[in-house]
Order: sequence, then C-alpha cells, then structure tokens
Amino acid sequence: MPRHNKLISFILAAVFSFTGTAGQFAGAQELAIRQEWLQALYSVPPLYRQDTVSLCFLGDVMMHAKQIETAGRHGSGFEFSSYFSHIEKYLSKADIAVANMEFTLAGEPYTGYPCFSAPDAIADHAAGSGIDVFLAANNHILDRGSQGAMRTALKYRELESSKGIRFTGIAEDEESRNDNFPLYIRNKGITIALVNATYGTNLGATEHWPKVNYLGRKGEIQNAMAKAEDADITIVLPHWGPEYQLQHSENQEATAEWLVELGADAIIGTHPHVVQDTSHIDGVPVIYSLGNAVSNMSAKDTQLELMVSMQIVRHGNGDIEMLPLRLTWLWCSRPGGYGPSYTVIPVEEFIGRQDLWIGKWDYDKMVTTYERTRKTLKL
Repeated sequence: MPRHNKLISFILAAVFSFTGTAGQFAGAQELAIRQEWLQALYSVPPLYRQDTVSLCFLGDVMMHAKQIETAGRHGSGFEFSSYFSHIEKYLSKADIAVANMEFTLAGEPYTGYPCFSAPDAIADHAAGSGIDVFLAANNHILDRGSQGAMRTALKYRELESSKGIRFTGIAEDEESRNDNFPLYIRNKGITIALVNATYGTNLGATEHWPKVNYLGRKGEIQNAMAKAEDADITIVLPHWGPEYQLQHSENQEATAEWLVELGADAIIGTHPHVVQDTSHIDGVPVIYSLGNAVSNMSAKDTQLELMVSMQIVRHGNGDIEMLPLRLTWLWCSRPGGYGPSYTVIPVEEFIGRQDLWIGKWDYDKMVTTYERTRKTLKL
C-alpha cells in the first residue's frame, strides 16, 4: 500500500479509537479504503479557477471640424461607421476596451478645434464598436465650460444605462466621484482600478460640478491610489506631456516614478498626439503616449498610433499576473486616402496591400512614418 494510503488508514483508525469503535479493528494491519475516497482526498481542486482578462487601450479620439463636416454630409444624421471598422474585431474581442475621448458632448453648435463640441453620435458609435470605458480627463473637457462638461457626463451616464459603457476622469457629483475615481472594473473575478487624470484644462471650471481629475492635485491622486490598493491591478491613465515630441519629458518621467511609488502596475498615457517612447520603472511598464486614434491631423507623426493590448491572468492559487504588453501599430487614414472617410488601419495587416487605397500617397506616408518611427523609438 502506498505511504499516503497507510497514513489515511492510521488517521481513520485513530478517529475510530476516539469514538469507541477501535475494538472492532483489533489486530487489523490495514484499513480497506475505497479508491474514490482516496481520489477525493488527494485530488484537491485549486482555490481559484485560472482565468484571463484582456484589455486594449486606444489613444485620442478627436472630433475636428472637418470630421464633423464629413460625417454629416449625407444629411441624415452623422455617419461614423468607417472609424473603427478595421479594428472593431480587437475592441469587441477584448473584455475591456478603453479610449481617451478628447472632446465634449456640449450640444450644438458643433465645433472642432480649439473648442471641441462633438455630435452625440460619435460616443454612441464608439460604444457600439466595442469601446467599454471612456476617459474624460483631458485638456479639452472644459472647452465649453462646466455646463458642456456636465452635459458630457450626463450623456455618458445615458450610455452607461443603454450600452453598459463606463467613464472616468470627470464626475457630475460626489457619489459619481466616489464611484469612478478610481474606476473599478470587475471581470472574471479580477478587479482592475483605472486612475485617469489630466495635467490641466484649456479653460477653468465655472461651477462646482462636474469635477475633473487633475494630476497636479497630488493629495487627490494619492487618495485615489490608496483606494486602488483594494484592486488586483491598478492602471494609471495620465493625460500629459509635450505635444508632437516622440521622446517623453523629464516631468513625465518624474511623475511616472511617483505613480509607481504609489502602486501603479502599468501607466498608459495620452495627449502628445504622437507615439512616444516606452520604458519600465521598477518593472512597471510605462507607455508615455499612444498618439491619436482618430483625428483630422496630418502633421508629421500625428496619424500613427499605438493600441496597447494587456492580459491579466489569475492563476489557480489566486496569484494575479500581468503579462507583457503587446503593441499594435495603427494608422488614421483621412478622406481620400484609404477611402472617402476616416478609418483606423492596423498597419502591419495592410502592408503590401497598396491596391486597396484610393490615394496611394496615404499608403506611402503610412509605411514611411511607421518604419521611421519604429526605428527612432526602437519599438
């Protein structure tokens, strides 16, 4: 008999002796143990079911005047169906897809840069394309004052009810701020805290609510990070850094170091409108800037962006592990390039398919920008 079976026999014999039935087994050398009992005793299931939560992150979803004009030219509402058509498979497949919504939903008149007020339809389309979390802490959120920001928050709240999206970065009242700063997302038994804040806003608040999360209000960030300690993984999503610079600034790096000290497990930034370099701080991945997702920008490097994919694994013993991040290069093609409207293209899937473009110059620009930027940033 195997050693562990003998041990169980000994334990059961001891139990019987304490219950006054040991005499029935006097002289017995071994107890006959049913095999299925042994299997039950030694086939102990893991404490947790192993599972994986997948996330993806997009950069700045913008709404310039030319985008509004193009989307509304058919005269029957606003048409945004081309925007995410080539990446919707990634957005929908991810358990949680996150994007920075760099505009307000302040209502008419709809306006682009420098004071953004986008049609409500863009947020509805983004939600329908698989984006689950809207980031609202950015420098344009107060472009139409506190009233514009409040209308944005309320429209997001409506989408939360109708399509299940979540939002963070602004809050319409104290209860909302407690709920979304940080924003907790629980999926497959894994809790993820999202902390979204901006370096500043182009205009100041004119009313007490809604409130915007600011990176410079260190006490508030510290409080949010302390609350996030209850989560399994904390992801900080700062809106920061110098615009149009491929290399991150000293201030970004210092802020990232501070956020790591506060408990960040990953830092993924937006705002510069171009892709910036990446690094690790004490093992924590830092993506300084994703670049634009959708915009009308055409200046050097502003049409190329990154999509970050993340997998968080819960092992059978309960340990949580964040796997290495995966970077996917995207290109925002403007009207006359790939097609008649704006569309986000996974670069590596379309290299060698120039024949699909109506404007070959856009394909050439995509490939040239992609190759140069990868070489510069060593990504």
